[in-house]
Amino acid sequence: MNKTVMIIGGGIGGLALAHGLRRAGIPVAVYERSRTRTEWLQGYRIHINPHGSRALHDCLEPAAWQAFLDTVSTGDGGFGFTTERFQNLLHISHDDIAVSSDPAEQHYGVSRISLRQVLLSGLDDVLHLGKTFTHYETMADGRVTAYFEDGSSATADLLVGADGANSRVRKQLLPHADRIDTGVTAVAGKHRLTEAALARLPQQLTRDANLVIPAGRGTLFTAVWRHDRRTVAPDVSLPEGFLLDNTADYTFWAYADASAQFPSDVEDYTGAALTKLILDRTRNWSPELRELIGGSDPETVNVVRIRSATPVDPWPTGPVTLLGDAIHNMTPMAGIGANTALRDADLLRRRLIAAQQGQVTQHDAVAEYERQMRDYGFAAVKQSLRNARQAAGAHRFGRTVFRTVLRTVSAVPPWKRRFARSFGS
Repeated sequence: MNKTVMIIGGGIGGLALAHGLRRAGIPVAVYERSRTRTEWLQGYRIHINPHGSRALHDCLEPAAWQAFLDTVSTGDGGFGFTTERFQNLLHISHDDIAVSSDPAEQHYGVSRISLRQVLLSGLDDVLHLGKTFTHYETMADGRVTAYFEDGSSATADLLVGADGANSRVRKQLLPHADRIDTGVTAVAGKHRLTEAALARLPQQLTRDANLVIPAGRGTLFTAVWRHDRRTVAPDVSLPEGFLLDNTADYTFWAYADASAQFPSDVEDYTGAALTKLILDRTRNWSPELRELIGGSDPETVNVVRIRSATPVDPWPTGPVTLLGDAIHNMTPMAGIGANTALRDADLLRRRLIAAQQGQVTQHDAVAEYERQMRDYGFAAVKQSLRNARQAAGAHRFGRTVFRTVLRTVSAVPPWKRRFARSFGS
């Protein structure tokens, strides 16, 4: 008899895993605390890298994979490193970035709204809404029962905690595993790319992603997001406003610095006050960068204190495991959080299929998943944490050295080609 799986949390990783298991004939159920699909709407876009693309391709039915490809935005932008005066240190064009011709090995941009609609499709028979998880209990027969706030419960052979950074599953399974405050704060906003904005802003800010490395404090990241080619499913009603608009093009920007450099009450600031704060911090920066910040819709400007998971030592494998942000929540400074969750989903899918086929036991399948997931997952956490702390660093000598290295790489074609290939992986 097939082993049964329950997934706590209907985020990107949990839903991808549900698709992959359902496709393989493994009984699966997803329990999500939200009561309606519209509670999941998040109006910003994410980057799907080749790891994420391959995972989606392998987890989804062909029709759902095609729906994803029909939805995503594409662009021909590159990546630039500049000074605060908007002088190029190193620029990598789209053609410099090595990508495969295989659609499952490419980079994409997609709104969370549209991606979630793709992942929700075809799961009506396994998705249970309005189920807020409280705790689990391991039964005498080795199975596990999950309990919910509404008094209901569910039992399966394996429980997968995919319930995000504040995971209740993790808190019970690994009470010592927690997130830390990185000491970094970011202010971010969106500048809508209207015809007037396209005329005012330089092409590099309306086509490419950029990392601005000033001589002094702070760091600015920018990325261009194009509208989804196919919008949200018609049965979902979107509130009006740019915050939840996946039909508009915009340049996203995020200014990061040490939390101690911001007012203690910065989280209470309005979008307009946050914009003024960053403009005051960047008064000696180039007019182009200040136009990007100052021309943003104040409703989209917000502040976040950056948090991160810490490495966790191996734990005894049992009928409960974790996926995505529930175990390796990371800063957004590497842009790989969602892709790592998708990689988890695909790996766990493959290991559970091997168990279903009798190649290994469920225990060994989960143990091998956890071993690999810890390795690449916490390597990604380490990379994103390092990026966050470098963004908030104020060591002028270190920044001078880094800027010199970038200029040198730009001047030596073999080094530049090698550096560019790292963007395609």
